[in-house]
Amino acid sequence: MPVLDTLIAKFPGAFTTSSFRDNRRVLVSAEKAPTVLFPLLKCLKDELGFDFLAELGGIDYLGYQGAADRFCVVYGLTNTQTGERLFVKAFANDPDPELPSVVELWRGADWMEREVYDMYGVRFPGHPDLRRILMPSEYTAYPLRKDYPLRGHGERHNFPTVTRADS
Repeated sequence: MPVLDTLIAKFPGAFTTSSFRDNRRVLVSAEKAPTVLFPLLKCLKDELGFDFLAELGGIDYLGYQGAADRFCVVYGLTNTQTGERLFVKAFANDPDPELPSVVELWRGADWMEREVYDMYGVRFPGHPDLRRILMPSEYTAYPLRKDYPLRGHGERHNFPTVTRADS
């Protein structure tokens, strides 16, 4: 696989790889992600042709058997010339999970990073406008974290009721 060979040569020891069926993954640990993630993604885009960020989402591995890190941000990349797909999984940990923003590489990452921030609390230094996108700006919790109570923190009664006619 020429893509992985190039990455291994340019970033020795910076990541591990895995695959499931036809999905290839590059895994960047929480210790290395702050310094390695952006240059690795830039290389994938500029040198290896992964010009389309198809998806960006978050995962909370709290309580997951064998998980070494708490949070993960998954970057689904596509090479539009060849149709090749690659997933980059970058990890982050509490108390302040952070990964560098990739909005500079793919403008489409703007709202996707904001959603991961809003739902999981992962911050993206370098993001041009990192603020809540789904929850009210005064909201202090992160609803998709696994330690968030299923019934909430009692905040539902504070939200104004929006009727169908008003929506």
